Formats: sequence, C-alpha cells, structure tokens
Amino acid sequence: MTHFLDIDKSKPEALRGIINTALGMKQARVGLSKGTLDADQPLSGQMVALIFEKPSTRTRVSFDVGVRQMGGQTMLLSGTDMQLGHGETIADTARVLSRYVDLIMIRTFEEATLLEMADFATVPVINGLTNKSHPCQIMADIMTFEEHRGPINGRKIVWSGDGNNVFTSFAHAAGQFGFNLTFTGPEPLDPDQNLLKKARDKGVNITIERDPQKAVQGADLVVTDTWVSMHDPQSARERRHNQLRGYQVNTDLMSKAKPDALFMHCLPAHRDDEATSEVMDGPHSVIFDEAENRLHVQKAIMRHCLGV
Repeated sequence: MTHFLDIDKSKPEALRGIINTALGMKQARVGLSKGTLDADQPLSGQMVALIFEKPSTRTRVSFDVGVRQMGGQTMLLSGTDMQLGHGETIADTARVLSRYVDLIMIRTFEEATLLEMADFATVPVINGLTNKSHPCQIMADIMTFEEHRGPINGRKIVWSGDGNNVFTSFAHAAGQFGFNLTFTGPEPLDPDQNLLKKARDKGVNITIERDPQKAVQGADLVVTDTWVSMHDPQSARERRHNQLRGYQVNTDLMSKAKPDALFMHCLPAHRDDEATSEVMDGPHSVIFDEAENRLHVQKAIMRHCLGV
C-alpha cells in the first residue's frame, strides 16, 4: 500500500518521480480545453472518496477535477456527512470506505485522524491537509519553482510569518529535495523545535533569523501564508496582526532578495496583510501558477499511490 501522508515519509526518488510525472501530464494538456479528458485514463473505473472536515476551495476543486480528467469518479464527503470519530470510529469508517472506493483523500484537523485512517484503510490514503502539515501544497510549490528557475537543490527558500503547517511541509521537503530554509517571524510563532531538530539531524540547513530584511538576502524564493485561520477567534486575529505586521512581504522586502527571486503564497490570501497586492500581482509572483499546479501534482500523487 502506498499512502501519501507527509513529504518526509516518502523516498526522495518517489517524490522526484511525482514531480516529473506532474510536469509531463501538464505538458500533455497544453492546447486542450479545460473540460477535456486526459488522453491517458489511468483512473478509469476508479472511485475516489474526498473527505473534507475543513472547508476548501483549491483542494476540493483540484482533486475533483484531477480525478475526472483521469477518467475516475469522485464521492465528496463533508465532516458533517460522516461525523468522523463521533459515532462510528475512524478505524471502522476507514474499513468500510475501503470496501467501496479505491482511494481516499482526507482534509482534516488532527494528524491523528489522518494516521488512523491510513492505519486501518485497505486502500491508499492521501493527506489533503492537517493542522500539522500540507504536503500536496509544497509539492506544487516545488514543481512551480522548478518550472521557473530550474532545480531547487541548493537554493535558498525564506519563509516569512507563522511557523504553521505549510512551513512544516517545507521543512520536510528541504531534506528530501536538498534546499536551504530560513524562517523569519516572531519567537512566539516559531516552528516546533522538534521539527527543526529532526530536520537538522537529517542534514537540513535550516535557520531562524528574526530580522526579515536580513533573512531574505540572497533568497531565491520568498514564501508567506495567511496570518489568521478561518477558525481563529477575533482576539487571536488581533494578536496575530500585532505580532506579524513587521513580517509583511512588500516591495521593500522583496527588493532585498535576489533580483530574480520568486514570491509564493498558497492562498487564500488576505491582501495587504501578509503580503501586499503590489507583490502578489507583481513580477516576482507565481501564485496562480502555484495554484494551478496543485491540480497537476495531485494527479501525479494519485497515480503514484495507485501505481497506475
């Protein structure tokens, strides 16, 4: 069984194969209309369950469209539809779903839910996002960087803001793809220290620099994410804005990076909070290429998991 749970749990050669497959599938669609099926139909006759405990735009649409382009069918299930872990156990849900579908993608809150689903499912499980990590997004980010700037190995990636689940997947990817990672943000929002230790133990060059102006010097890529979650109370939103205001990605900050540095944001964005519209719509930005590549890389991940 081949699950896709976190970037650090897959072998580097498998990850590289996913990126290469995604690039090939994207190129094969050049000139085709959006509703056209892929010439290759590797998911023909396959049913994919898409479970969303957390709301979603990009994850939901990109997985649904990707399955359909490859000839498969989807079953969309929300947290309220399933009551995961509140009636039937997650383990029993995994066992039952495995009798009906060929693949499960789950976007959930707790990592434990994902892991229990994978432990008891007899079909592959894909991590569509948890509070801990977001591996599909970072695979799309790496694909996007390499489309624009070539191999990411040895490059300097700078994360500005909160050491959240997206940063965690960047830390996982740094060791697998061989790039250097710098975090700049306020100390209360530092990444988990165990995460940093594990990354460094694997030889990852991962640093913390409080001064964002210094952090981005020599950067090939500057990345940020929303300062607040849709589930954060108002008091937390105000505190986050106060903590992170100095880490906004604006034209002044981008001017300190390499002249050809790229800017990424996984979206949705609160424009003119974590990043200015001038940057998001400017020459460094590849945010919409990044969003599109979620479709292509997730198609490749599904093929990897199903071995097709």
